[in-house]
This record gives sequence, C-alpha cells and structure tokens, in this order.
Amino acid sequence: MLPNSSHPTSNPSAHAKPSAPFAKAFRSIALVGKYPTVGNAPWLAEIAAFLQQSGRTVLIETQTALLGGLDAYTTVSIEQIGQQADAAILVGGDGTMLGLARQLAPYAVPLIGINQGRLGFMTDIPLDRVMPVLTDMLNGKVESEQRSLLQGEVVRDGQVIFQALAFNDVVVSRGAGAGMLELRVEVDCRFMYNQRSDGLIVATPTGSTAYALSAGGPLLHPSLGGVVMVPIAPHALSNRPIVLPDSSDILIEVINGRETSVNFDMQSLASLQLRDRIMVRRSQHTITFLHPAGWSYFATLREKLHWNEYPSVEGQLK
Repeated sequence: MLPNSSHPTSNPSAHAKPSAPFAKAFRSIALVGKYPTVGNAPWLAEIAAFLQQSGRTVLIETQTALLGGLDAYTTVSIEQIGQQADAAILVGGDGTMLGLARQLAPYAVPLIGINQGRLGFMTDIPLDRVMPVLTDMLNGKVESEQRSLLQGEVVRDGQVIFQALAFNDVVVSRGAGAGMLELRVEVDCRFMYNQRSDGLIVATPTGSTAYALSAGGPLLHPSLGGVVMVPIAPHALSNRPIVLPDSSDILIEVINGRETSVNFDMQSLASLQLRDRIMVRRSQHTITFLHPAGWSYFATLREKLHWNEYPSVEGQLK
C-alpha cells in the first residue's frame, strides 16, 4: 500500500543539489547486493570488512548475507535498514537500485551505488575504484542530490485495486498480440486528449534517461520539478512528448484496447480492463543519492550516452 496519497507540497529543497555537501556522520552502514550474488560475493566481503575495520557498524541485508556467505555480520531486513542505517551501499546495477530505492523511500536513507551492471546511471562508482572512493565518501567528501518518485494507483469501479511507487516511470501499454490502445488523458481534472498509440509513459526526471528516452522523449535534469509524458508509437504524429509540472495530477483512462497493462519501473505490474483509471502524481517521498566529490550529471550523460565518442568541431577543423 502507498503512504498518504495527499499531494505533496512543492519543496525546492527536495530536488537535486549535486554540489551540496552531505554532513551526516556514517556510523551504521547497510550493504545490499544484486541477486544472485555469485559474481559480487568477493566484493561484498571486501567492502564489509573495510567498513568494519573503519569502525562502522555493518548491516547486511538478509538475502545478501545468505547468498553471499556474509552471515557472520548482523543481518537485517529492508525495513530494518530503513530504521537503523545512516546510509546504504548497493553493489549491482541500475535495476537493483530501482527496487532498493522504492523500498527505502519512506525511510529517507541515503544510497551509494557501486556499479556491477551495464549502464550505471545511478550506480556510478566503478568496482575497480571502490575502496579509495568509499574512503573519501565516508570521510565526508561526498555530493548529495535528491530525486523524486511517482506514486500511482489503479481505480476500477470507484475502488483502488492496485498501488505502487515508481522511481523511473509508470507505463501503460498494450499486449504483444493486441492492437492500438485508446487512452483518455486528464491533467489536474482538465481534459488533455484522447490518444491512440501502443501506450503512454509517465516518467520522472530520473526516468527520462530510460524507456522515455527510447520512445523519443526529452532528457530532464534531475533538479527540474517536472514529469514527462511520452506516447509510445502514437497513431498521430502530432501526439508529442510533453513536460508537466510535478504538482500535476494525471489521470489515464483505458477507452479501448486488449491485453492492456500498467507497470511501475517494469517491475510491479497490473492487468487493466476497459474504463480502468490510472492515477499518477508525485510521491511525498524523495530518494537521496550520494556521489563521489566532483560528480557531474553531465559527465554521466557524456559517458553513458557516448557523447564523447565524436570528435570536437575544433578537432575536425585541424
């Protein structure tokens, strides 16, 4: 179940502040690994030993401890991490970080991501530099930023039948063998349009570099208080992506289509029927990411989107 669904008050401090120092002491640190942990078990063990030797209390998430052979440490549930940890370190990829971020959102535990995946938009510390980087970060040389989440619910015949949080996006889409969907969209109780398409993406600024980008949506800087709606293969080319204030209440109604579903970060899924309504708004929770000193969002984009693979204009003129 979602927490209180009342719309959060706009709070500029809740958005990204990449240059802001993070002053909180790191006394108790949780460690979470990607499942299965066969490949990263040695790294988890090394990081846990490093944290313990530095005088921190080390908490190992239950499944991570079981699969990684770390049961000599204190094992805790995700809820206990939220209650006890000053920060949580994740060894894995962006998909694993998405799941952890949603679970820890109500507890405001800062997250540090060590990348063992392919992209690393959110897990931005490379494994080959983990120890020196962690040493600096745990000594206070960090940059923090806060990112928004979406909360959504499916309403059928006036009753809420499904609720979930999304860090990246809420996606309404057709089944593989079905034809186009027809969706009716309202924003803040005002009719926007009826859209025929393969589906509709509602994404946070974080999610603007995920499915929304593949569907032709714009990149949103994490500090923006916005939400982007991106049609998936729309029937009319005039149906374009649009950026809305993150104070918006978005209602999507299924008018026509078969095998329709809604998913939250591609992990939580609900099957839809005609006249089902999907309500989407910004969550009252935010996620705090901790990055190494000198971290830059633009440097991340250059690396992950390969902007740096092309010669500069100056280079071409020489």
